Amino acid sequence: MSSPNPPAPPPVPFTAEVYRARMAKAAESAAEAGLAGVIVAPGPDLVHLTGYRPVSTERLTLLVLRAGAEPVLVVPTLEAPDAAAAAGAPALALRDWTDGVDPYAVASPLLAAQGRFAVSDNAWAMHLLGLQRALPDTTYTALTEALPMLRAVKDAAELDRLTAAGAAADATYEEILKVRFSGRRETDVAADLAALLKHFGHSQVDFTVVGSGPNGANPHHEAGERTIERGDMVVLDFGGLKHGYGSDTSRTVHVGEPTAEEQRVHDIVREAQQAGCAAVRPGVACQEIDRAARALITEFGYGDRFIHRTGHGIGVTTHEPPYMIEGEEQPLVPGMCFSVEPGVYLPGRFGVRIEDIVTVTEDGGRRLNATARELAIVE
Repeated sequence: MSSPNPPAPPPVPFTAEVYRARMAKAAESAAEAGLAGVIVAPGPDLVHLTGYRPVSTERLTLLVLRAGAEPVLVVPTLEAPDAAAAAGAPALALRDWTDGVDPYAVASPLLAAQGRFAVSDNAWAMHLLGLQRALPDTTYTALTEALPMLRAVKDAAELDRLTAAGAAADATYEEILKVRFSGRRETDVAADLAALLKHFGHSQVDFTVVGSGPNGANPHHEAGERTIERGDMVVLDFGGLKHGYGSDTSRTVHVGEPTAEEQRVHDIVREAQQAGCAAVRPGVACQEIDRAARALITEFGYGDRFIHRTGHGIGVTTHEPPYMIEGEEQPLVPGMCFSVEPGVYLPGRFGVRIEDIVTVTEDGGRRLNATARELAIVE
């Protein structure tokens, strides 16, 4: 495994001022939506807003954002030094609590006694119930439902990170085409993909789907012990995080020469993926991307075998809003980044999926993946 170019230098870290602006925007957006504020538990929202990445445990950690008020991060005392070292810490106040103290009594004065708050989706139920006991007149809603655009539009620095992650995934695909597939297990190829993603700078590998032959008809197939055989279609779907931002790409390869039907299905999916990407431009509803890809697959008689949405957002996680699915009327905005990944799945036989990450530009869309989308032949 060798990279043809020297590794790019790491991106410039986000500053406290960047995090200050993000927290202020979240608080203002909540107020505009008629909410009393935002409550953020450990997870991707907290990373995005503060740069702090603690492990989620039974000890309460909570960021409270309210318009016109200073952001406050409630943390266990034993974790306060780590929180104070986070890049966004200078832009907020820390409020720590020690074991034996009721953490909800510490957090509840930061909230309105009567109000509706948006809560990050991965908050523990025990923590939310603890807040409700302390403030019985408050109500709560999921953050991604209340503020779906919170992380959806990326700035230039975020786009640079996503572009770098996409390039690393592309380099991984180019290298995996050189390995032997036939006679090896799916898990062997999945391990190769994981090692290559790490080699090209990923700090975290989120998934390495290797679906060979009939296993390719399961879109989320976990690589298993099946031995890949000559004549197999193989769906490859892999990604993770580089510099804190996600990659996610899919290509379908064939071991030896494909049949006419296999080539035809692959061509249909490739054309559908192109149609979905071509539909990307500002102001278009998210559902139109799904419609563009799905219409072509349906036209060729495989509409009932396209069994998932056309795409999902990507950023500090590999799956996040917005979603390219029927019924999603959110207009596309420059800076949004999401996958376009139509597929056809024939149970018991094979599957095909082709996926690129696309970002919305001022006048259209730009792919963050550039590898060939034609059906590659592997050995």
